Amino acid sequence: MSRPPARSHGRLSIRASARPRDLMAETARPGAWTARVVTLFPEAFPGALGLSLTGKALAEGLWALETLQLRDFATGKHRNVDDTPTGGGAGMVMRPDVVDRALAAAAEGTSGDWPVIYLSPRGVPFSQGMAQRLARADGVTLLCGRFEGVDQRVLDKRRVLEVSIGDYVLTGGELAAQVLIDATVRLIPRVLGNAESAVEESFSEGLLEHPQYTRPNDWDGRQVPEILLSGHHAKIAEWRHAQSEALTKERRPDLWRAYLARTGRDPVEGQELSDAQTIAGKGEQKD
Repeated sequence: MSRPPARSHGRLSIRASARPRDLMAETARPGAWTARVVTLFPEAFPGALGLSLTGKALAEGLWALETLQLRDFATGKHRNVDDTPTGGGAGMVMRPDVVDRALAAAAEGTSGDWPVIYLSPRGVPFSQGMAQRLARADGVTLLCGRFEGVDQRVLDKRRVLEVSIGDYVLTGGELAAQVLIDATVRLIPRVLGNAESAVEESFSEGLLEHPQYTRPNDWDGRQVPEILLSGHHAKIAEWRHAQSEALTKERRPDLWRAYLARTGRDPVEGQELSDAQTIAGKGEQKD
């Protein structure tokens, strides 16, 4: 079966096109990180990925996006991609033969480090660490599920990694794929413009990000913490780190325990963070 043309987005295809074009015919920069998305709804892409910094980077060829219409790999008069669950049950299941042909097509031309991921609520949790690993890869193929899921046999055959973006269920994997791509693409060099942004934000050290402030310094009777106006960068950095630790301990005990284990901190020492340290977004309020 010949490979159907794929719809791609990039330096010369940021606008929607009535005639899909193959990714390899585009002028994306050689070696650009590439996301290939197998979906029943290619029109959902680039979506939010075409906006702001990720959209600009896509247009400039810093990364590439290709969508493959799953139905193009179905056969028969109705081109069905799903069937009833074996053993009974509600809903429909995506057929292994159709998905297999789509993933085989998506694998064409790939080399090096190129994982295949199925967005699934039963998958391993997506994290900043996973985004960092994916950003170092050559690209990723993402399978967007629909209905009750995908036949397990094709996932096993293709050694597909199941990944979840949270403990809830979506109607399909397209939104989850966009979340994963966005979190990954922003870590690619030159996409954000300011390399320090990716270093200082939430989860870069396994901690939540410290509170942020801007002008006016006195707003609605609430003042920016004085330490931030001191000009003493070392003390500001120390304050921000303490805030990150306090917020993480309060809001994400799971991250806090992992952070203590990774840094070799004594859990008892970690308990000594006082409530007074958690100014966290409250600022100082005048009487």
